[in-house]
Amino acid sequence: MNSDDMKIDKRHLRTIRTREKLLVAAREVFLENDFQTTTISQIIKRAGVGYGTAYVHFEGKDELLIVLIETVMDQFHQVAEQPFEPRTAEEAREQIEQQATAFLQLAEQERELLRIVEQAIGVSYAIRTKWKQIRERFIERISRDIRYAQATGLARSDLNPTLVARGWFFANEMYLFEVIREETTATIDEIAKTLTAVYTTGLYPHD
Repeated sequence: MNSDDMKIDKRHLRTIRTREKLLVAAREVFLENDFQTTTISQIIKRAGVGYGTAYVHFEGKDELLIVLIETVMDQFHQVAEQPFEPRTAEEAREQIEQQATAFLQLAEQERELLRIVEQAIGVSYAIRTKWKQIRERFIERISRDIRYAQATGLARSDLNPTLVARGWFFANEMYLFEVIREETTATIDEIAKTLTAVYTTGLYPHD
C-alpha cells in the first residue's frame, strides 16, 4: 500500500469514527430528552466534534434519527424477510404467529428509541416520510407472502393481497405503539396469538 492509499484509508476510518460518535451521542441525547427538545448543538457537543465536521455528515437531528431508525428497523426486516413457504394452513398460522411475536418482542426491546420515533412522526415531515417508506416495505413483503399462499391454494384467492397486507400490518403497528407506550396489559404472546387467529381465520378457509 502506497502513502496515498494509507492517507485515504485513514481519512475513511476517521469518517466512520466521526459518524459513529455522532450517532452514539444522538441516541443518548434523544433518550435523555425527547425529539422536540433535543437540538443538533447538544448532539455535537456530546459527540465532541466540530460543527463544520458534524454538518459534513448529517444535516440535522432528523437525519441522525433516520439513521438510528434504519439500524433498529433492520432487526424488524430480518423477521419479515424470513422465507415463507408453508405447506399447510396450520404451518402458515404457526409461522405468522412466530413473526408477530418476534415483531412485538423487538418493539419491547427497542421501546425507548421507538418512543422518540413516535414523537418525531408527529412533528417531522422527514421522519414521517421515512416511517411511511418502512411501512410500505413491510406491506410489500406481506403481500408477497399472501400471493404465495394464494398461488399454492392455501389462502383465499378472492381477497386483494395488498389490502389484506395493509390491514395486517396496521393491526401490528397499532399494538407495536401500545407496547412501546406500555398501554396494554396483555402479554406479547397473547397479543400475537389473538392477532394471528383473527387474521388467519379470515384469510385461510377451513376444510
